[in-house]
Amino acid sequence: MTQTTFDASDGPQRSLGVWTCTALVIGNIIGAGFFLLPAALAPYGAVTLIGWLVMTVGALALGVVFARLSSLLPETGGPYAFVRRAFGDFPGFLVAWGYWIAIWVSLPAIALAVVDYLHVFVPGLRQVPLSNTAIALIAMWGIALANMLGVKEAGRIQLILVSIKMVPLLAVSLLGLFWVDWSQFTPINPSPLPFFVALATTAPLIMFAFSGMESASVPAGHVRNPRRTIAIATIAGTVIAAVIYISGTISTMGVIGLGPLARSDAPFADTASLIWGPVAAYVMAAAVILSSLAALNGWTLMMSQVPMAAARHGLLPKVFGDLNRNGVAAKGIAISVSLASVILLLQTSGAKELIAIYDFIVNLSISVYMVPFVFCCLAEGMILNQMGRHVGPLGPRSHVPVTVIAFVFSMWTIYGAGAEAALWGLLLLLAGLPIFAALKVEKTR
Repeated sequence: MTQTTFDASDGPQRSLGVWTCTALVIGNIIGAGFFLLPAALAPYGAVTLIGWLVMTVGALALGVVFARLSSLLPETGGPYAFVRRAFGDFPGFLVAWGYWIAIWVSLPAIALAVVDYLHVFVPGLRQVPLSNTAIALIAMWGIALANMLGVKEAGRIQLILVSIKMVPLLAVSLLGLFWVDWSQFTPINPSPLPFFVALATTAPLIMFAFSGMESASVPAGHVRNPRRTIAIATIAGTVIAAVIYISGTISTMGVIGLGPLARSDAPFADTASLIWGPVAAYVMAAAVILSSLAALNGWTLMMSQVPMAAARHGLLPKVFGDLNRNGVAAKGIAISVSLASVILLLQTSGAKELIAIYDFIVNLSISVYMVPFVFCCLAEGMILNQMGRHVGPLGPRSHVPVTVIAFVFSMWTIYGAGAEAALWGLLLLLAGLPIFAALKVEKTR
């Protein structure tokens, strides 16, 4: 099969450096999901902390896999580019299709988190469902329009938002450890589930928080010195996020308590209020809103890059590859955000229903999102063989242990998402087959 590549050097200028790429990784990983996650994980008590440690090892293994793949193939598209090079057009299409779906399906959950923390400032919004929906739509489309101005501008927005939000987030996560009541973590498993079942149940929720570690590899064509920059940004971003995640979970659980935490709408704001007073709650709520906007910005950038690369290879409709005068796939962004808007509008305003919908969106998104990771774990050996290259003193086998950990981690996460989410994820993947077939017929003609 003839391999074609698209590199941003043919069009847009390489404008993303180490700091911006690291901010992209951190901004996408530490997004809206983490700030609602302690409440969702509270029923599992200390099992959650064990889950964080296990998932951190898996996430770091995946980060190493993506760093190595990016050094071999620094091409726009990230997971899609790696899988297509290793396995061919059809697996590449499935990865691009699934990755794209996983992103736009999750955008409404991120936008709703913006609204949820706005309630700290304007409590009356809780009684005005239409206003909540309108604010979420404005957030999604405002970020989309900002991304249409150019990749460089989107990168600047990401760097600014991540820099501002990190100060109060680090304060609660690290300084909050001094206020922790360690008796809150006994018994280890307060849930009625067996230990390993409870541990597996936390996996998709925690992995949803870790999603985004591959972010620096996706816009590789826009990255300066991509082989070095992507590796540094991926590993550094994942490590920083893991430290904040574990310390933040301990702080919120240990300060608020498992029972009240499970009922909290804004865990980090409530934690800050208990430690430093009401003013701190407002500061923390503002930081979470910025964090959610950073996540929206970063994922919107990712959402345009993968389908753009696939469209350049004829594996998705050409509209996803059409660039505006700023070198951005603006039409693809508009289509994706429109679909996300439909998902948002279909949701009801009842708090109980929204929580159920949020949990389902997380499981559905992560079951689809992990499929590219499973392929990527196997792609490195294939690409090395195709290139006739060997890495390390033992050749490709020196990387087998890390790859095995990443592969098992990915499969376990899909299992933890549950049968219903996995079934819907499979149906969404299969729904793309007519598009692939039609594009193949058109290409043959």
